[in-house]
Amino acid sequence: MINIVGRWRIKWMEMWDQDFVDLIEPGYFQFDKDGLGFFMFGAVEGQIDYRVTDDGARVEFSWSGNDDGRENSGRGWFQFQSAGSAKGKIFIHCGDESAVNIEFQA
Repeated sequence: MINIVGRWRIKWMEMWDQDFVDLIEPGYFQFDKDGLGFFMFGAVEGQIDYRVTDDGARVEFSWSGNDDGRENSGRGWFQFQSAGSAKGKIFIHCGDESAVNIEFQA
């Protein structure tokens, strides 16, 4: 089982270039020990409520936060490729969706 707790740097997003992803600060997903976390990329940020699948190979999450200053929410998932990388997708409720690649930082 992969330990997902910590900060994961967004390395690539299908819908947005890296300059947008890192607009305010380097884009990331943070998974905490308590099943909660946070993410930020571009002008989108949110609190995460996540669950790891029984086999430990996938994490699924819902989120609540804002998109360019407007309240929003959504969901997403990551499939772990190794202990240090994952590929997945994030969905903004009634809005955009994007494939995402992340790498573990700490």
